[in-house]
Amino acid sequence: MSALPPISPQQFFLELFGSQAAMSGAIVRRKVRDVERYIGREAFLSEAKRRGFPVVENAGQFVIFCNNEPIRRLT
Repeated sequence: MSALPPISPQQFFLELFGSQAAMSGAIVRRKVRDVERYIGREAFLSEAKRRGFPVVENAGQFVIFCNNEPIRRLT
């Protein structure tokens, strides 16, 4: 069984954006269903936008680019 759900949206964001990957400007991902269940799509996208982090959705995952670099699709 997976870890317990976050206590609050604030805790969810602290865990997500406080991760080593996020802090170093890398990429993190979360299941769309988990985001929608715990905090809601709009709150999640608003927070990512506030931080200037692009988000893409594919195959039931949100992929968050924890930096402000441009994204280029190559294929």
